[in-house]
Amino acid sequence: MGNVIALGCGLVGHFVIERLLQAGHNLVVIDLTIPESLKANPMVEAMEGDALLRIKSLKPNQTVVNMLPGRIGDLVRTPLLEGGHNIVDLAFTAEDPHRHQSLAEANNSVLLWDVGIAPGISNMLVKQAFDALGPLDSVSIKVGGNPCQMDDDWSYMAPFSPSDVIEEYTRPARIRVDGVTMEVPALSEAHAIEVEGFGTMEAFLTDGLRSVLDTIDCQTMKEYTVRWPGHIDRWIAEGQGMIESELLEAWAFDQKRKEFTWLEVVATKGDQHRRTVVQDCGLNDDGSMARTTGLVTAACAMLFIDQGPLSGCGLSPGVHPPEGLSAEAIEHIMQYMQSEGVDFRFD
Repeated sequence: MGNVIALGCGLVGHFVIERLLQAGHNLVVIDLTIPESLKANPMVEAMEGDALLRIKSLKPNQTVVNMLPGRIGDLVRTPLLEGGHNIVDLAFTAEDPHRHQSLAEANNSVLLWDVGIAPGISNMLVKQAFDALGPLDSVSIKVGGNPCQMDDDWSYMAPFSPSDVIEEYTRPARIRVDGVTMEVPALSEAHAIEVEGFGTMEAFLTDGLRSVLDTIDCQTMKEYTVRWPGHIDRWIAEGQGMIESELLEAWAFDQKRKEFTWLEVVATKGDQHRRTVVQDCGLNDDGSMARTTGLVTAACAMLFIDQGPLSGCGLSPGVHPPEGLSAEAIEHIMQYMQSEGVDFRFD
């Protein structure tokens, strides 16, 4: 089976690595620290240390899964593309990877970015709606990963780098209203919503639309993050004055605590309406956000390895968002997630 380079083995990264190992792939795992369980696996070559330094020793033209935090994840893109690698990119960065288009083409490389639940599957569902209905009147995306019950504290656990969550809460949100793309403050338009099985929660604007603002013809588009009531009020009152290490402790992920991930994508055109809900509550000690994000990433990586990004995904050398995948690749990814127990409901 093929060799894969895995950059990052945090909560989501470790899940993806385990899925690729189960599929029979040998891995080179690069991170500052690597769990002993992975070091002991004969299918894993563990390379601890600075990713920017370690990737210089990689053989060229390999499949790389970039699962590093956003601040680091962008820095590795240039040397990876210069090495001719094909990249499945989960790093949630403020920087637009499309600035590397010429470099990717020159090195005959493919970079598929924002592979996750939202952005990721959300983009793919919007693309399916566009393909079915044509230019859209509106798109609304709501998504959140949260504990199954509120508490007297933050009512939140961070399944990935808190620095990425902080970016989400502070970066201006790009939206489109009546055909005009604009920036508004993150956390705007906070309002109560009903989440099936969990009751009243709160949604607020964040910068999650990203590439679909450029690729999908739609008059009004917004993405909201979903949290338990009171969480974002506490962030506004206290969180902005806390240092990252304090938030790391306050938002520490407790694998023993039940949590769920919920995504709703609603697209409209005239009197036509498409609503899809994706939901997961974790399985076999794997958290829901690790599963929903990691299954998308693993599915894309396996398409790259087994079929190649060109024939298997319908991509050309260059930089591509999730909605750039072929209809067949998108359907394959969704079926893979459903086969692993993720619930898709189509209205």
